[in-house]
Amino acid sequence: MTTAPERAFVVGVDSGGSGLRVALARPGQSRAGEGRIVETVSSREPVRTGAGGIDAGHLLGQLLPAVDAMTARAGGGTVLAVAVGAAGMATLGDRLRAELPGAFDRAWGVRRLALAADAVTAYAGALGQRPGAVVAGGTGLIALGTDLSGWRRADGWGHLLGDCGSGAWIGRAGLEAAMRAYDGRRGGSAALLARAEERFGPAAGLPGALYPRTDRPAVLASFAPEVAACAAAGDAVAAGVLERAAAHIAEAAAAVVPSGSRSEVALTGGLFRMGESLLGPLRAEFGALLPGVREVPAAGDPLAGAVTIAAALADGSLRLPEDPRLLQLTR
Repeated sequence: MTTAPERAFVVGVDSGGSGLRVALARPGQSRAGEGRIVETVSSREPVRTGAGGIDAGHLLGQLLPAVDAMTARAGGGTVLAVAVGAAGMATLGDRLRAELPGAFDRAWGVRRLALAADAVTAYAGALGQRPGAVVAGGTGLIALGTDLSGWRRADGWGHLLGDCGSGAWIGRAGLEAAMRAYDGRRGGSAALLARAEERFGPAAGLPGALYPRTDRPAVLASFAPEVAACAAAGDAVAAGVLERAAAHIAEAAAAVVPSGSRSEVALTGGLFRMGESLLGPLRAEFGALLPGVREVPAAGDPLAGAVTIAAALADGSLRLPEDPRLLQLTR
């Protein structure tokens, strides 16, 4: 384990569909040496993704000046390590892996770099460097687990192939129930139909309003709170949607949780702020599928997880396992 010089910093980055967040932190000054955040900055402009994957130049164009400005406001200093967590890193991160090490070396002389899938930074934010499992749920959904020797992943395959139990999945199921009510078919919900028409307009026009959208997952997920509200108001169809979502979420967690009597699982992301209509069935499913596994609160978010990884990389205490797609390290 190395000792950080005075006026040393680490940088954590969280790049996702809603924008870019960057944290400047002091290494080793919080519990378990996870890093104390000095300042964060946010941009609502997501990093572009094109035919070549995530645009490294666009990320650097936002990141480098933001870190330089934060470092100057903190009185100057040395960047010891950087951790970048990005949505799509596993499949679209080739340009980041090729370009970021050299760019950070030239800009700050830093060679310690972690490039992580956003699920990994979500894991580190929720559980730190302990073995266990994390389910990250929002518009999409992915479960990630580790025994600290390797990673296990379940779902995260997008709204057409998976993300079962996610906000997009719940919203789509709720809109299907609305259309069933509109048609007069079994399984329909008049309450969901009313909310769908209030939000999107006449039901007959919904396909034309939805199908051409390039942001369909987010549009579908925007209806998930309406499903939760109908369930809380006693609509049996909406409650059934959330019960099925809870089963999918628990199945994903069960697929990745490491064996052992002290295993833990944490939930992170906006999906789990939907309230008791989802959390009640989810606790029941966990009890059935994961006996003996403790559900614990997430300690922090993905940006905190990126800082945790950067701080551990800086002082040589990183225990999370390397993986060519999920967590690639340069030292």
